[in-house]
Amino acid sequence: MSLEAVWYAVIGVSALMYAVLDGFDLGVGALHLLARSDLQRRTFLNAIGPVWDGNEVWIVIVMGGLFAGFPNVYATVFSGFYTLFMFLIAGLIFRAVAIEFRSKEESPSWRLLWDLVFSGASILVAFALGLIIGNLIEGVPLNSSQDFTGSFSTLLRPYPILIGITAVSLFAMHGAIYLTMKTEGESHATVRRWINPAILTFLIFYFLMTVATLLYMPHMTAQFKQMPYLLIFPLAAFVVIANIPYQVKKGNDGWAFISSCISMALLLMLYAFGTFPIIVLSSIDPVVKSLTIYNTASSPNTLKNLLVVVLIGVPLVLGYGFWIYRIFKGKVRLDKSSY
Repeated sequence: MSLEAVWYAVIGVSALMYAVLDGFDLGVGALHLLARSDLQRRTFLNAIGPVWDGNEVWIVIVMGGLFAGFPNVYATVFSGFYTLFMFLIAGLIFRAVAIEFRSKEESPSWRLLWDLVFSGASILVAFALGLIIGNLIEGVPLNSSQDFTGSFSTLLRPYPILIGITAVSLFAMHGAIYLTMKTEGESHATVRRWINPAILTFLIFYFLMTVATLLYMPHMTAQFKQMPYLLIFPLAAFVVIANIPYQVKKGNDGWAFISSCISMALLLMLYAFGTFPIIVLSSIDPVVKSLTIYNTASSPNTLKNLLVVVLIGVPLVLGYGFWIYRIFKGKVRLDKSSY
């Protein structure tokens, strides 16, 4: 495997870790306003309170990896998608502020304000991430200098919007399943009533996304036609997604959450199989003007040095995450230090 492919895999794994970990944070935020009482909302916030900031480290690794490993991709995407990234960053900032500020005052209006901010920002981040993925699949206008020649409205086409909505529904389902593992009593009963509607909503948009991809994005199926054995992955994704409601019905919340995590991994793998080796597809001339892992990569020495950094840094991040999740495992119980 080439250094470019290895570094692409590193970024892909980091993106997966972000989707799985911060995904349930975003899902909890998307569902936050459905809570019936202030006590439930505090419980849901404290379910993610000890881990949400650590989960966001993975998106920093993704962005830093693009900057160092594929600088032309970083330059093109962050300049072309500038407004969209501003919305994404604003969502991340306001979500963090809402988590920290909400319980500083007991005023119902104060808490409602930050509840609205937290939920809206979480939905915004999830939708923006889906928009980015959707535009990378459909392609964007790139000229011979690898510069984005569209506008913000170019990014708001029907297919990317569908991917954005699907991402919101996926994270909402993921967050609901996570909350079933972290809550008890009335809060747990409330969350359990959300799961089936959340799963059904995701399945509807997942079906629409699949049909739209098959009909309008033929390049996403080219690899599967050339290498039919890769069809095992979409079949596995179907089985794992179908296993989620089955495990929920059986009361196996942990296995349902694991199935949700695996489904995210398989969906990202399908995206990688459909786009590799292209990172940013050119809608003007896909063959000549697209940004690939080969025509945008840093020098071999740079990639080698970066791998050393990854081999040292990523285990530390994993170790920290394992330690935090181990400390705060089990059901949420509120105390004086809670949000």
